[in-house]
Formats: sequence, C-alpha cells, structure tokens
Amino acid sequence: MSRKKDSAAILTFGIFLVGANLRLPITMLPPLLSDLKRSVGLAPSLAGLLTTIPLVMFALISPLIAKAGNKYGSERTLLAALILLTIGSYLRIIPTIWALMIGTCLVGAGIAGGNVLLPAIIKERFPTQIAIKTSLYTVSMGLVASIGTGFSGLLATKTNLQTTMGTFSLVGVAGLIVWVLCLLVMKPVRIKYNQRPQTSRSVWRASLAWIITLFFGIQSLLYYSLLTWLPTIWISRGFSTVQAGSLATLFQLSVLPLSLTVPLLAEKKHGMRIIVAIVGIGFIGGAAGLSVVTHGFWINAFFSIIMGAASGAAFSVCIVFFQKKATTVQETTALSGMAQSLGYIVGAVGPVLFGFVQNRLNSWEPILILVMLLSIIMTGLGILINHRQTLFKRI
Repeated sequence: MSRKKDSAAILTFGIFLVGANLRLPITMLPPLLSDLKRSVGLAPSLAGLLTTIPLVMFALISPLIAKAGNKYGSERTLLAALILLTIGSYLRIIPTIWALMIGTCLVGAGIAGGNVLLPAIIKERFPTQIAIKTSLYTVSMGLVASIGTGFSGLLATKTNLQTTMGTFSLVGVAGLIVWVLCLLVMKPVRIKYNQRPQTSRSVWRASLAWIITLFFGIQSLLYYSLLTWLPTIWISRGFSTVQAGSLATLFQLSVLPLSLTVPLLAEKKHGMRIIVAIVGIGFIGGAAGLSVVTHGFWINAFFSIIMGAASGAAFSVCIVFFQKKATTVQETTALSGMAQSLGYIVGAVGPVLFGFVQNRLNSWEPILILVMLLSIIMTGLGILINHRQTLFKRI
C-alpha cells in the first residue's frame, strides 16, 4: 500500500510540473522582446510569431499526439513531448533567429503533448480524483505562467537574456526528470475488453465533439486576443505603461481561482450550469464595462479581474468537457486532440483579426463589441453541451 501511495504522490508531482510548463514558455517571452530584438536582431514583424507559432503547432500536432497516445500509451508519448519541450527551450537560448524560431516550434510541439494527454492521464490514473488532479494542473499552469510574465523581465535586468531564459527553462527539465520517475513507478494500465467497441467510434463524427471544439476555439481566441491587446487598449485611454501592465497581470492572476474551483464545482448538482453562467457574465460584463468606463484604474481593474476569471473558468470547463463527455480514456484523448487542434487555429487567428479590425476602423470599441458577441455565442454553446450526456448519447 505504501508503494502505491508513493507512486501516486510521484505521479501527482509529475502532473503539477507538466502543467507548470504548459504556458510558461510562452508567457515568459513578452517582457523579453526588447532584449531579443537587441540580442538576435529580431524584427518587430517577427516578434508576434513567438506567440503565434506555438498556437499553430498546437493545431498541427494535437491530432498526431492523440493518435500516438492511443497507440503507444499516453505516458510514454508525453515523455517524448517533454523531451521536445526541453530541447526547444534551450535551443532558443542560442542568439540566432533560426535557433529561436526552431526552438519555439519544438516548444509548441512539446506543450501540445501536455495539453492533449494530461486530461486522459488523469482520467485513467485517478478515476476517483479527476476534479482534484485537474484543478492541480490547471492552477499550476496559470500560476507559473503569471510568475514567468511578472519576473522574466526583472531577472533579465539583473542578469542577462540567456541566463533568464535558461533559468525559467529549468522548470521543463524538472518536469522531464520527474516524468521519467513516474514512468519507472507506474504500472501499465490494461484496456478493459468492454471498452474496445466504444473506441472504434470516431469523435470526428459526433456533433457534440464539434460543439465542444467550437467552444474551445472561442475561449482560446478570447484569451489570447485579450492577453495581446488589453494593455494597448488601456494605454490608448491614457493609462501609463506600468498601469497597463499591472492591469494585464491582474487579468492573468484572476485566472487562478476559477482554475482551482471549476473542476470541483463541476461535480456538484447544477455546477456545470453555474460555470457556464460565470463564463458568460464575466466576459460579457467585463467587455461591456470596458466599453463604457474608459478611465479609473480600480474600476478597470475590476473588469480585468472578472474577464480573467471568466477565461480561467472557460478553459477549465473545456478540460471537464473532455473528461465528462467522453466515456473512455481513448475517447478523451481523441476529443482533446480534436478540440485543441481546430480550437487553437481559431485562437491563433484572434490576435491578428482583432488587430486588423482596429487598424481598419481606428477604434477599440468594435473589438469590445466583438468580444461580447463571441461570448454570447460561447455561452449558448455551453448550454447546448450541458444538455448532452456524452458524445454518443443524449440525455
């Protein structure tokens, strides 16, 4: 029994560390862009690719990750993804543009592995603790990402660019080492015979899978678009760069409480309905508030917080959808791969689309209206998803 508990503890720590690497390699870079421009001669037109490339890699790699996970096992496939993540992280330290771009591609592929496989691994290894373990990794993801945004620039001023990137990349090394230990202590999971007929059904043919995918895509678009453009919106309204950065940090930090509580709330009666309502009210109310109130730091902080909370709830409920609406581990992996593949394509389009609309109309008001419209659509999709029991069964 003690050995079983030790194995569970190591796996839990591994899940925490893998989760910690699912946004950090992306969020640590924006404060370092000026240093990257000086160090490697990065053109402003290429700077945006450092955020876009990982999203594109998520879209391209996620279906392949799902197939590999079902064929070779989720745990071993995740190990390969973590190796790619570690190699890519340290390749980016080499002060050349080609190393930076190739490294970013590898980082995106590695993160895609964790995105797709962790929900399935949790469902498989901790079937009675899905909510707790899901909360663990979503919170670690948001918390460490916020630390990366808040401290990478500060560390760079105290040391240098390469030292900063190498230091934060140690989180990936730690995740890789601990995951190797996890593989050594975990027993292989056998697929039950009565699960096999279900795995032959393709999630791509399930209408509910497409609805979940669209929900995931819209929440991804809103998160990355707001993360990209909110500071610019605040600066255009007279806030200082420091104030705009503080408001953006609040947006990221407010993701954490809902990331922790959503998986637990989802287990309660009417919990899923409450979560969808939080998502709708947060995004719609926050965007509407920002469109009306253009001045005042603390009122803008409030709207930033409720939109960040809505974003955290939206992402976390997607993970819950992957686990609750699929009946087997294989379906969970396939649904996660499908939703993240197509969803991150939508997410990658968002920042570019918002910037294009602003340039054409020379106003941020249409952007905020667009956020509200998309939020209404996403809320409606959430209601539809809750009215279906599983991918292939209606209530």
